[in-house]
Amino acid sequence: MGVQEVRWDKEGRVREQGIIIFSMEKETEVISWEQDFFVHHRIVSAVKRVEFVSYRMSYIVLRGHLCNIIVLNVHAPSEKKNGDSKDSFYKELEQVFYYFPKYHMKILLGDFNAKVGRENIFKLTISNESLHQDSNGNGI
Repeated sequence: MGVQEVRWDKEGRVREQGIIIFSMEKETEVISWEQDFFVHHRIVSAVKRVEFVSYRMSYIVLRGHLCNIIVLNVHAPSEKKNGDSKDSFYKELEQVFYYFPKYHMKILLGDFNAKVGRENIFKLTISNESLHQDSNGNGI
C-alpha cells in the first residue's frame, strides 16, 4: 500500500509489527511529509524494486504471475502552487508512467489534490454530494 504525508523518522527498509516499510530517505528538513510503501511480510519476497523518484513520486515493482505489477504513488501539488510546478509534476508523472512496458500492470494511486464539483459530468458518480461547487483542474 502506498501512503502519502507520512511523518516517520526512520529511513530505508524497516520492519514494524509484520509490515515492511519502505521509507524515503530524509535529505532535508524542509520537506515535512513524504511517501512510503507498507508491504505485508508475506508478500515482501515479491518486491523487485522500490524507487523514490522525487519527494512527490515513487513506485514499487512487484513480481506477479504473468507480469510485473507497478504501483505508482504520487502526491500532486496543491491548488495553491503555481502552474509551472503542476506542469512539471504531470510531465514527470507521464515520463515515469510510460517508462514501463505496456504489458506490465500499472496502478496509479495517491493524492491528486483534486476537488470534484457538482458539474453535470460528475452527476452519475457523486450526484449532488460534493463539498465543492466547482472542480479544480488537479487530477484531470
